[in-house]
Parts: sequence; C-alpha cells; structure tokens
Amino acid sequence: MGMALFSGGGGGRETMRLGLQVLVGRWFMVFASLLILSVSGATYMFSLFSNDIKTSLGYDQTTLNLLSFFKDLGGNVGVLSGLINEVTPPWVVLIIGSVMNFFGYFMIWLAVTYRIPKPQLWQMCLYICIGANSQSFANTGALVTCVKNFPESRGVVLGLLKGFVGLSGAIITQIYRAFYGDDSKALILLIAWLPAAVSFAFLRTVRILKVVRQANEPKVFYDLLYISLGLAGFLMAIIITQNKLTFSRVEYSASAAVVIILLFLPLAVVIREEFNIWRIKKRTLDAAQVNVITELPPVVDQAPPAVSAEQLLPPTAAPETAEKSVSCFKTMFKPPDRGEDYTILQALFSIDMLILFIATTCGVGGTLTAIDNLGQIGSSLGYTTHSTTTFVSLVSIWNYLGRVASGFASEIFLTRYKVPRPLMLTFVLLFSCVGHLLIAFAVPNSLYFASMILGFCFGAQWPLMFAIISEIFGLKYYSTLYNLGAVASPVGSYILNVRVAGHLYDKEALKQLEASGVRRVSGEDLTCTGAACYKLSFIIITVATLFGSIISFILVLRTKRFYQGDIYKKFREEANKSEINMTSAGETESKNQPTQTAS
Repeated sequence: MGMALFSGGGGGRETMRLGLQVLVGRWFMVFASLLILSVSGATYMFSLFSNDIKTSLGYDQTTLNLLSFFKDLGGNVGVLSGLINEVTPPWVVLIIGSVMNFFGYFMIWLAVTYRIPKPQLWQMCLYICIGANSQSFANTGALVTCVKNFPESRGVVLGLLKGFVGLSGAIITQIYRAFYGDDSKALILLIAWLPAAVSFAFLRTVRILKVVRQANEPKVFYDLLYISLGLAGFLMAIIITQNKLTFSRVEYSASAAVVIILLFLPLAVVIREEFNIWRIKKRTLDAAQVNVITELPPVVDQAPPAVSAEQLLPPTAAPETAEKSVSCFKTMFKPPDRGEDYTILQALFSIDMLILFIATTCGVGGTLTAIDNLGQIGSSLGYTTHSTTTFVSLVSIWNYLGRVASGFASEIFLTRYKVPRPLMLTFVLLFSCVGHLLIAFAVPNSLYFASMILGFCFGAQWPLMFAIISEIFGLKYYSTLYNLGAVASPVGSYILNVRVAGHLYDKEALKQLEASGVRRVSGEDLTCTGAACYKLSFIIITVATLFGSIISFILVLRTKRFYQGDIYKKFREEANKSEINMTSAGETESKNQPTQTAS
C-alpha cells in the first residue's frame, strides 16, 4: 500500500517530499529533543570526576562541596535561559548553552590535567557554574518547547524527556569508556564537547509549532517509552556485567555501539508516524481535487503541481493578540484562577509557589546531597572504586525510571482518577527517607539499595514539580517559571550539602586526624573513614525531607478542588479550533487549484 504511493514517474519527487515531511515534522522535533537531553546530564556525573578535582587541586571536602554547590547553582538557576527563551526562538537558547557547556568543562579539564596554572577557587566555581548552567539552556530550549507543542500530554512529555536526562549519566559513561578507557580526567573532556556537538546538530529542528491534536498521540509516546525502557534495561545489564567482569576497550566499544543504536531507534517511530500523516494529507488533497473539475486543454505528461517546503512545514503558532497593557506590579497580588496564565510576578508571590518551593528544596536538596557525595560515601564505608562507579550508574538508571514512572503514572492517575499530582510528590518524598536512613546507619551492602531508591526519588520529583507548575500557573510564561522552580535545587543543595554534610564530614575527618596524632598540612585533601562520617548528616536530611512531605501535603489540600476539574479543557478547545481552521484552509486551497479532466 505504501509502495503504491511512490509508483510512477513522480516516485522520486514523492520520496523527497516525504523526507522533507519527516525533517520538518513535530515528531522529528521530539526525537531531536530526546538526543539533546540524553547527553545533557553531566551534572549528575560529578561524583565520577570529583575525586580528580579534589586530589589534583588539593581540596578538602567542604571546598569540594562548595564546588558542588556552584555546580547545582548553575544547573538549576535557569531564569536567564527562560527569559531569553521568552523573546527568542529556541535555537538561540540552544546555541548559547552549547558555547557555555564547552567553555566551562573544557577549562576544568585544563585545570585538572595541569595544562594551565592552578586556578583560584572562585575561578573553578565560575567554570563549573557556567558549564552546569548550560544544562538549563538545553532543558529550556528542548523540553519546554516540547511541553508547549504537546500541552495535553505534558506529564508524559516531561517524564519521557526528563527520563533521558536521567539516563544520560549511564549513556555518557558507556561512550567515555569506549573512547578513553578508565581515564576519568578524560571524562571531563568528553562532557565538554559531546553535548555541544549534539545541540549544534539540531539547532533549527527544535521550534514552537501550532498545537495539533492527533488521535494516536499517547500511543506514539508509549512506543518511545518502550524503546527507552529497552535502552535502560540494556544499560542496567551491561553495568552489572561490567561490575563482575573486566572489559577490554573493544568490548567497551561494542557496548557503546549498542547504546547508540538504541538511542537512534526512536527515529523508526518518527518515520512511521510522519509517513502516516503525509499519506493522510495526500489522500485528503486528492479527494478534494476530484470534486472540483475544471476543463482544460489536453496537456501531455503534465507534472503534478510542485509543493514548496513552506507548504509542508507544520503551521507555526500564531502571534497572540495584543492585550490592554496593565502594569504587572499592579496585578502581582491579584492572581487569576488556578490553571489560567499567571504573570511571572503573580506566580513568584503565590502561596502555592512558595509551598512547592519549600517542599522541593527539602526533597531535591536531600537526594542531590546523597548523589553528589556517593563517591565519598562509598570510600568512607570501604567500597571499591569500581563499586562506586556502579553506584553512580545505578543512580542514573533509577533516576530515569523515577522520571518516566512519575510522568506516565501521574498522567494516568490524574486523567482517570483525578488524583492530584502534589499527592504523588508527597509519597515520593516519604519514600526517599528510606534511602537516607540506609546511608545514615550504614547497613552492610545497603549502598546498592540506597543508590537505587534515592536515584528513583530524585528523578521522580522533577516531572511532578514541572507539571504542577505548568498546570497551576499556565504555559504563557512557562519558560521562566520552569526555571524559577528549579532554583529550589541549589538552595537545598547549599543548605544540606555544603552547610550540613560537608561541614560534618570535615569535622569528623579532623577528629580522626587528631586522634591519630597527625597534623594536617595546608593544601592536602581531607579524608574521613567509617560510618560516623555521614551518620548525623543523613539523620538531619531525613528530618528535613519529612518536613518537606508535610509541606507538600498542604499543597494537596489547597489544590484538591482544582484537580477534580477538567484541567485540559482549554487546550482541547484551542486544538479543535485549529483543526477546523486547517480543514477550511485546505478545502479553499483545493477549490482554487484547477484539476485536469481525464482525456
């Protein structure tokens, strides 16, 4: 059936049109976003190269955690990228992020390999902040654009795309071992050039499109989910295998090749969907032309009318009608109903945003502290370096599973059973307390389970938080509000990681050093061993997370009535109007095109 569409002399031309349809289609835009985000999670790999920074530059744990804080600050304070995205197309945001990513991590690589003089601490903080901030530009340029293009599937979109961000740590690790073996310093170089190269490749693909309803849209996203689950399953299996066996460079290259093939497998789903869309459009146009027959002089071998690239492009979003200008300062304490479009100031001073911010500060701050310190936690408890690498990869896999599970499951529970998304956030915070307690009491071999639990809970919080923001405060200023919500992560990281975990670790390390009768030399790294290094820290983090779950439950009570309603009604009405307008335009165009009668 499909081949019949390409038969005849115009087959080559039809193939070119289909290829153009694929490249400019909305599903190829989703595929491009998946690839961009699948290599944009360098901030989650800090524990893999943090020890190189610590030993090369002679830092203690508090200094290293301060560097980690600036990494989290850069990775999550994306207000600038949000504001830029409000006034420029997404490709501008992506190109800025690419340049920042390469500069920040390349300078860190130069420092740890002694290719430049030892930088001052403030310079290292600046480098890692700039490099990590590129992640917010990738998220804003790719993820926010997808949410705006698929507003009725926002939970699914957020879960799937943020899931690939979670997998990025394991993906990059496989590629790094294929390229560089076990040279962890070279990992920093790979992080510098790979995300920048991928973003540059898809600069003009990611863009805002007119919202169009597609009956099988959820099925397409589920097909992409199944492929990503296959990728996650392979990564889990290969990580376990690599932990048990010693791999050669060739074997690492083979596993990386399989990962790359699985990364590009969604392209088959994209081509299938765009072919179906192209075929339906062609049949509709042919049927409309049959009904309008205009007699013309016979013409021999007349070629079908050419269709330009502009005609195949999906309709872009129409500019919004100008509204009466009212000062945002006059309305910032007069917010609209939940679900309507808040201004940035209305959302910023909203009680709902304050509650969500506090809950996320406690939840994300605690899980991020555990993830950033996994390397030091493993060393202090006597785990091998290879086991520590396994923990980081497990965090990456379960980070992915948490993101896709919370995104897809919350969408199902919300649409079918009207379960508020904040309630699911509350449950996630409570579950993360189990992982914190396993670390606090250093149960033998419990770090494997703790890394899985905390990776899952860390990943699950992000799609829930970003979906809640889009549902309560609207999509008009989502680029900025999305990044405002993410500021909770570095705030929680500074309080719980730098001020609590880092300070108490160094305090215990100094106590052990004094007990051994050795005085610390300035510039040497400070190392602590034993369960006491992190015990008090994670008891405090557990209490903070419990407090965050209570705060989150307050938001459940405040938004229960809102989530009982039809929160997607507005978007369905807009999509229906768009379909009616497109149908009318297509019929008018077909009537204006004369059709030759059969001779």
